[in-house]
Amino acid sequence: MTSTTCKVYSLLVCGLFLFLGCGGSKNATEEQSSWKLIWEEHFEKDDYLDAAKWNVIERNSADWGNYMSPHEDCIHIKDGKLYLRGIVNPDRSIDTVPYLTGGVSTKGKFAYQYGKIEIKAKLESAQGAWPALWMLADQPKYGAYPKNGEIDLMERLSFEEKIFQTVHSYYTLELKQKSIPPHSNTVAVNPEKYNVYGMEWFPDKLVFTLNGKETFIYPKLEDVDPSQWPFDQPFYFMLDMQLGGSWVGKVDPKDLPVQMIIDWVKVYQ
Repeated sequence: MTSTTCKVYSLLVCGLFLFLGCGGSKNATEEQSSWKLIWEEHFEKDDYLDAAKWNVIERNSADWGNYMSPHEDCIHIKDGKLYLRGIVNPDRSIDTVPYLTGGVSTKGKFAYQYGKIEIKAKLESAQGAWPALWMLADQPKYGAYPKNGEIDLMERLSFEEKIFQTVHSYYTLELKQKSIPPHSNTVAVNPEKYNVYGMEWFPDKLVFTLNGKETFIYPKLEDVDPSQWPFDQPFYFMLDMQLGGSWVGKVDPKDLPVQMIIDWVKVYQ
């Protein structure tokens, strides 16, 4: 090999080394900055709700909780999907309410602080239907509701072709500070197709998403009442098919049953 050829060869080898080295560093950086999956649910076993992960939401006095029930027709798993349904009560001699609804939560079983949550779901329509994917604080760090805040990844009313993404807290509900900063947003969507409803949660902001695209940011503010940001503690999540209430209005029984179908839930950090 001539001296000139050796020099050319050496330059090529060095160039290739530098190219690969740079590429390796870039990939490592990208890998370090990517989200890591820490919790997931794919509802893979028919007729089985994993009690290690999930609770059945009980009836309660909240506007959304009037008809919550463990009835088997309200919570059903089949073919890798969770079906949460709102139905006409089939037997009012056992339970006197006119309707029954299903919901599940991870309260006391899984909660996280900061990260990303995504839920793939399809929403059927009915007058008075109020499906929701939302989050509450795992412990009462700041006191009774609403002091610990509420994060609504998705709420949808009746037949509307939009969803609501909202933040609630003592600051928004009791101090009525709903515009500094704006605490809610609506997004156009075809709810009867599968969509991925999500949020990326950081120490200084909540970034809501739809199908992986940013839709709304709720920032932490410094020069306001500290109740504006109770989102510095672990939250669990709730998935429920609600019916009726002061916001969505009356239920039309002719539209029932109605269901929210959950394909999967994933949490990253």
